[in-house]
Amino acid sequence: MAGPGRVGRGRADAEQGINERLLFASPAVDDSNAAAASPDTQPIGRPSSLDDLLAARRYPRSDALDTPSGDKPWLETRWQNLRQLIGGDLRGPFARAIALELDRGVAFLFAPVFLGAGATVYFSLDHEPVFAQLIAGSAFLAVIALVSRSRLGLHLAAMAALFLVLGILAGKVETWRMPGNVLGAQVSTRVTGRIISVEPMASGRTRLTLDVLDTERPKLRYQPERVRLSALAIPTEIRAGSIVSGYARLMPPAGPVRPGGYDFSFESYFSGIGATGFFMGKPKLEPLEKMPASPSTRLSVAIETARETIADRIRVSIGGPEGEIAAALIVGVRAGIPDSVNEAMRRTGIYHIISISGLHMALVAGTVMFLLRGAFALFPAFSARRPVKKYAAFAALCSIFAYLAISGVVVAAERSFIMLSVMLIAVLFDRAALSMRNLAISAMIVILTAPHEVVGPSFQMSFAATAALIGAYAAWAQRREFMPAPAPLARSFTGFLAHKSLIAVAGMAATSIIAGLATALFAVWHFQRVSPLSLFANLAVMPVVSFVMLAAVLSAIAMPFGADGPFLYAMGKGLTVMMVIADWISQRSPVDGVGLVSTQSVLFIAVALVIGAMATTWLRLLALPFVLAGLTAMGNVETPDVLISEDARLIALPVGDNELAVSRARPNPFTLDNWRRALNVETTVLPEDVSSDVALTVENALDMPLGTPFLCTRQLCFARHTSGAVVVTTARLDAARSACGVAALIVIDDATAPDPCNDPAVLVITKQDLARVGSAAVRFDSSADKPANILFAIDAKDRPWHVQREFTREARGLPPRLEKAPKSKPANSNRTTQSDIQITGKSNSGDL
Repeated sequence: MAGPGRVGRGRADAEQGINERLLFASPAVDDSNAAAASPDTQPIGRPSSLDDLLAARRYPRSDALDTPSGDKPWLETRWQNLRQLIGGDLRGPFARAIALELDRGVAFLFAPVFLGAGATVYFSLDHEPVFAQLIAGSAFLAVIALVSRSRLGLHLAAMAALFLVLGILAGKVETWRMPGNVLGAQVSTRVTGRIISVEPMASGRTRLTLDVLDTERPKLRYQPERVRLSALAIPTEIRAGSIVSGYARLMPPAGPVRPGGYDFSFESYFSGIGATGFFMGKPKLEPLEKMPASPSTRLSVAIETARETIADRIRVSIGGPEGEIAAALIVGVRAGIPDSVNEAMRRTGIYHIISISGLHMALVAGTVMFLLRGAFALFPAFSARRPVKKYAAFAALCSIFAYLAISGVVVAAERSFIMLSVMLIAVLFDRAALSMRNLAISAMIVILTAPHEVVGPSFQMSFAATAALIGAYAAWAQRREFMPAPAPLARSFTGFLAHKSLIAVAGMAATSIIAGLATALFAVWHFQRVSPLSLFANLAVMPVVSFVMLAAVLSAIAMPFGADGPFLYAMGKGLTVMMVIADWISQRSPVDGVGLVSTQSVLFIAVALVIGAMATTWLRLLALPFVLAGLTAMGNVETPDVLISEDARLIALPVGDNELAVSRARPNPFTLDNWRRALNVETTVLPEDVSSDVALTVENALDMPLGTPFLCTRQLCFARHTSGAVVVTTARLDAARSACGVAALIVIDDATAPDPCNDPAVLVITKQDLARVGSAAVRFDSSADKPANILFAIDAKDRPWHVQREFTREARGLPPRLEKAPKSKPANSNRTTQSDIQITGKSNSGDL
């Protein structure tokens, strides 16, 4: 943590006699006194090569080649060290390496690892843990850690267990803090709410996030506190803080589209979104005096208004997709970016550019510090008497805080803000800022404040890339310090520029490769896609992005004075170049879908990443077995034979030749795209209507060729899998009963339907089953006399983000409600036109 590579001044510090590892290492022993000591205190045997290397690190002014290794080259010496470790007793070298790692403070770096593991355990449980048990366990482990400080092994084990339990407790506390009012069933009602954000979408609609103030016709007894609705048209006067009302269709947050997929209800729960939907007409503005806002609401509305104002100014000044990307880079509003542009950036691996993260924060802080230091340099008398570096650091800290607030507090931006804040605060107090320690501190703060982010792709990929870059730089810096410095070469000015340019290109390539390798498996696990040409795309666009961000910072500084036009113009031109490059590479990129990978492989690679990034000695080699295990286990996953949506309306199964057969002529695009990437297929086969062909019926489905796609009659659709199993979907109980003799799987789009077959060899799934436990994946057994195996997306129905599913009409086996069109209500009436209805996850009654 504090060794070479944790900071960027390794060789310069060595020349000044400064070595940050001495901050954590034990005091050096005086060899002369050791020689005069009694024989009982003399070391046994000759010092190891590791001790020699440690001695060279503790005395940075001495030449590393003067160690007992002699004048042998660095690589040969390290190879001999490794052979000694492999051929001899590992206990001594291993113990010394562990002790050295602990002296360097590496144990602190594992605190966020165990915190994150605890949070992951909490969100993976199938039941809610009890507060009292977690608090008691934390107290017990804290006492053990405190009393066992003299026994290092027990102390470290107790601390690891303590942080694990604290991670579970942090997840429990965050869940307890959430409002919890989640809509349990679809309903149409009149919604009145205060606008929190207004996001124009690329489709032409506008997405509104509302704090619900009231509902009526029907009135929801436990109404959601916040909803997200889209509208085809809105009044031009609408801004954040406005109060609107309108008749809307509210829907509960959807579950995963397949088992193991992204859980929208989980993310909505922790975002405070209790329902989604759309306005069924143009919402109407209501007077603000009707319901005054609280001070906290006024503050958030003021920030959101500033974001909208800046975003509108950017869109007007730049225009087109470039304006939407510029708004995303400056204020974090991404809803208006066209889908084609998003897809091109995803295929080329540069989508991270529009996500405000370390690059953007560092450029903002660096630009502010550079400008202020340059301005102070114009007044040498003042600069000589005042700590102008601290002034610049404080201004940079304020600037990135404002940037974080104005751009939306997302995980990557929050992590980058915390890291840079620690570094800048260290400058203010004349302390050294250590990069890996900063990363650990930022990870702990994010985990303790928002534990649910640990299981999301943003947290995992962001911290994985940063840790890998810091660890790789540490290894490279350590290697350079132990190698003899090459003699400087005399170069011409042209040769000097070419040399520096080559170093810059190599640095960008190494950064892209390291970050790409660190995040590749996480991207495949979450999104089932990779970017084969991401290296070339990042090398091509990063110089352009640096120019764009510099223009963005200058435009933000000049915007209050109305002088941002030239900088926004330059920013737009740079974004045009970036889009052209991304589109050109995207068109030439191979297929990026790779299918499913096993969870075991992700865990192995995560362990390897932790060891490789945090270790500072030869213990880095311990990451290699985990890397090999992860690569070996990557394909250890069972691909489903059939996928079923949670509403029982869409079924898909592979039919060979890289084709996916679906049961509906107009399948949901998002669900279909997710299934195609999971199954790694490209072509979609739509169902064929065979109502007029009396020879094609479900009774003779077993006579059809293997891999026959869906054929649909007026009552049902049926297909034959490549294994020979027949799949049937219908909304009619009598049609399902007619397929019991031939089908291996029957899906009934009716929550009131019982099992019509009563045959253990036939798997029957009803709408009620899917409403309770979500979408399903089915695998057919190779033995024809065994039923198919099924896996549902939700295996813990009593978790707070899923409990509302139990109260839907479908989950209770009731038919859908036929809703009547709302009647107009007199303006002077305060009564609702229907009875109060209870529709939330907290309800155990109601009829919706």
